[in-house]
Amino acid sequence: MSKRKKPKKKLQQSLKHIIRKVFTENSESSLNHKQVCALIDVRESALRKLVYSILEDLAKTNYLKKDSYSSYKLNSSDSFYEGVLQLTQRGAGFVIVDDEKIADIFIHEKSLNHGIGGDLVKVQVTKRGKSRFEGEIVEIITRERTQFVGTIQMNENFAFLVPDNSKIGTDLYIQKEKLKGAKNGDKAIAKITVWPKSAQNPYGEVIEVLGNSGGNDTEMISILVNQGLDYKFPDNVLSEAEKIHLELDPKEVSKRKDFRNVTTFTIDPLDAKDFDDALSFQRLENGNIEVGIHIADVSHYVTPGSAMDVEALKRSNSVYLVDRVIPMLPEQLSNLVCSLRPNEDKFSFSAVVEIDESGKVYNQWFGKTVIHSNKRYTYEQAQEIIEGGSGDFRDEILVLDKIAKVLRKKRLNNGAMNIESEEVRFKLDDDGFPIDVIIKTSKDAHKLIEEFMLLANRKVATFVSGEKKGDKKTPFVYRCHDYPNPEKIAMFTLFIKKFGYEIDVTDPNKISKNINALLADIRQTNEFSLVQSMAIRSMAKATYETKNIGHYGLAFKNYTHFTSPIRRYADLVVHRIVQEELTTKKHRYGNELNDICKRISRMERKAVEAERESTKYFQTLFMVEHIGEEFAGTISGIAEFGMFVRMDDSKCEGMIPIHDIPGDKFRYNADKLVIVGSKTKKTYSFGDKVKVRVYEVSTKKRQINLELVLD
Repeated sequence: MSKRKKPKKKLQQSLKHIIRKVFTENSESSLNHKQVCALIDVRESALRKLVYSILEDLAKTNYLKKDSYSSYKLNSSDSFYEGVLQLTQRGAGFVIVDDEKIADIFIHEKSLNHGIGGDLVKVQVTKRGKSRFEGEIVEIITRERTQFVGTIQMNENFAFLVPDNSKIGTDLYIQKEKLKGAKNGDKAIAKITVWPKSAQNPYGEVIEVLGNSGGNDTEMISILVNQGLDYKFPDNVLSEAEKIHLELDPKEVSKRKDFRNVTTFTIDPLDAKDFDDALSFQRLENGNIEVGIHIADVSHYVTPGSAMDVEALKRSNSVYLVDRVIPMLPEQLSNLVCSLRPNEDKFSFSAVVEIDESGKVYNQWFGKTVIHSNKRYTYEQAQEIIEGGSGDFRDEILVLDKIAKVLRKKRLNNGAMNIESEEVRFKLDDDGFPIDVIIKTSKDAHKLIEEFMLLANRKVATFVSGEKKGDKKTPFVYRCHDYPNPEKIAMFTLFIKKFGYEIDVTDPNKISKNINALLADIRQTNEFSLVQSMAIRSMAKATYETKNIGHYGLAFKNYTHFTSPIRRYADLVVHRIVQEELTTKKHRYGNELNDICKRISRMERKAVEAERESTKYFQTLFMVEHIGEEFAGTISGIAEFGMFVRMDDSKCEGMIPIHDIPGDKFRYNADKLVIVGSKTKKTYSFGDKVKVRVYEVSTKKRQINLELVLD
């Protein structure tokens, strides 16, 4: 019987799609049953009854409005939305809509209409339920990615590329002559060439064969492509970059404020090549200090609409993987022309402040400058001086460190979050294999640079956003951070209760101060790192916006990104706007600035995901050499399928399946967020200290499987 019903069901779905299209194309018209049948040329009695049934169903779900004359009209006031498509493992999807009034819209697999995960789409709501809306994709506005990395599966006369990222939702059909030499089982990059409406799969062609999977190069390229990130520059971009020379134009130098005779230095990571920022220092006659926060003047070289500018917006930021950097700009600019390297004259865009040692700012100046860095410090070298060592410009560094500490204390007193960054780094051998895990923590030298960059970003944002009598507000890019979501904060309070801690979260304005106090109290405990990680997760994500809502985490009313234009497109746009505000008062950016903000926020999230996956890959590569070994760890996550454990020394995280926990039959208690034994009542919870053994590692899946070791 089910086989006889399928054709009717398929016919009904097809008719429903056609009828929806009729009302979409005649959105202002009221049509009765007879008119609809005429428009789609339905004459048979059985089909006309089916059309009537479909019209009634569409009216019941509020897709159509039915009037007293039995005519139907598209309920279009809020039927169409734009959003980003995210696919589930089962093949359905959700459209994430940038509208607080509507939740994510569910898209059935048959209503995707060739949508791929990450696409910006137009969706039409077809059903309005109490718990969720359902819809159908009616237009692909922007195809987020057309290139995919995956494995070639050969058939006799054709092949498929099966993407590594299962959430893409489709395999690519590739004809034999378009394989470019790829063989069965090869990793390859392919692009979509065409996707006929009648075809289930897009047609594609291989553009690069990566060979066997498993090598670092192949895996890093796979990570980038799966996130829709380019790892090569187009020829026209490279050609444009190569035409820019290191030598400074004397005419341009004469137009700028000259800081080349002022003590200037950079402080950056040991392996850095793109030096975005430098600090200058000179003591004034009144006893105050003039601090120049000098930023690489990328906007002088990258002009709006140029090939480099278009590519920079497309990338939006540099991507920092474990073993390589994928720069936003070609190396001719990022590592040479724009990089503020020592003993070279460079163009910069500067925020210069007159400040005293108590952190009070008396005057400020913004403008184009030319500088000459006298010294390049690594963070480690600057830290040695701060801790009592000797070196060039020792006095200057110590004064700046003193001021930075005052500025930081003021921020924290105003309610800024006090987060101690903890970064997992790897020591690699000559073949790029991880031989050790290094946990990098933020020290005074890092905080020195951080505070002066924060000062510049805040001062620039305040300057541009200032009230101007009789003038329109200047279109601008703000770095915004919203108040934390109450539900996430509630989860955080539940989490810390497992350790016996409580904080007051009734006043949103005091949450950050209360979390700071908690972190200060538990800084020396084993659970500090885990609690801090959960505190960070409970906060909102910072984004780029044209509407300023302030920055909750930093406790700043006005904040932007001005200090890293080599690696962030947001800063490049801010430089252009600030220069226009200082000179012509005529601004090139208008409504499109909002779209730019959305794109760079989206690309930032992609870069973060790529960086995280890169770290996971190297963690699994590192742990391959430790299969069978035992480690002390801390339970970092609890779920119905098992528990996650972060090993204390390496910070690598693995999973213990719930059915593999020894000693009892365990189950997940969702109310208490614990795993509990049915007979023994033994519980496992967040933060519990355990001993684990590594029994299986998959670099392909980025997974470390653990087993619990009982004493």
